[in-house]
Amino acid sequence: MPRTVVEVKDLKKYYGETKAVDGIEFDLREGEVLAILGPNGAGKTTTVEMLEGLRKPDHGTIEYFEERLPPSSDRVKEEIGVQLQSSSFFEYLSVKETLDLFRGLYRKSIPSKDLIREVSLQDKEKTYTKNLSGGQLQRLAVAVALVNDPRVVFLDEPTTGLDPQARRMLWETISVLKQRGKTIILTTHYMEEAERLADRIMIMDQGKIIARGTLFELIDSIEVENIVTFSVRGDGPIPNEFLEIEGLQHTENREYSVTTRDVERTLGRLFERSKRFDLLLDDVTIRKPNLEDVFITLTGKKLRD
Repeated sequence: MPRTVVEVKDLKKYYGETKAVDGIEFDLREGEVLAILGPNGAGKTTTVEMLEGLRKPDHGTIEYFEERLPPSSDRVKEEIGVQLQSSSFFEYLSVKETLDLFRGLYRKSIPSKDLIREVSLQDKEKTYTKNLSGGQLQRLAVAVALVNDPRVVFLDEPTTGLDPQARRMLWETISVLKQRGKTIILTTHYMEEAERLADRIMIMDQGKIIARGTLFELIDSIEVENIVTFSVRGDGPIPNEFLEIEGLQHTENREYSVTTRDVERTLGRLFERSKRFDLLLDDVTIRKPNLEDVFITLTGKKLRD
């Protein structure tokens, strides 16, 4: 069984009447990737910032490693790496100079050239940071988080705003870190990112953990065998009677999904009602549930709501 590197107990953070984090508990095991998901305002970033030592909890404990150290201890600061949601660098320092600067803050560090190769910025080594693209800046931020060869790496929405190619390049970097035995806490707005990278997934809403487990454990927990998705063609009103199908959920615009264990029966009802109300259905598909279905079932909203 992998050792526990972080243990969180009854963690709370309040802002007036707002319960940003409301009594959560979890642990993080050596060498695993834990993805934290939640709608905006769920408490993800506040939780991570307390783990990083950037915010002080109002209640509860955070303990690192076998010595049960708090985030504020010098030992923890030497052993964690942090990539924030947004990072600012000195505009007239090159990529290598930026990494050299941060390396100087630690007793132990990885050579800048190795870090540059790790995040595939070899051709930008001498480029000023002000001339980097968004994807390149994100990769630099990840490299900065790795300068001290940390045991625990925090990646707070590392691929937000990146194009698909840049996002997949960062996924490859994170996969390599995992292979090297790094422990990673990842917050993300991308379901595919969590599905692809995470060993365990934790879903937060309104400051609480509402579900946790592996991808397959979470999918099994909603007890759904199939999802039927479809859209209603046109722009006319959709009668309420048509929408009174058990398990029906509105996803967006004129798109809907139905959770069901009996696909044949559900399709029969859909086509019978569409004919009765003179509606045309498009893009009817049948698929197995995924992480987004779990999320919508538990929170009643999409991840970006």
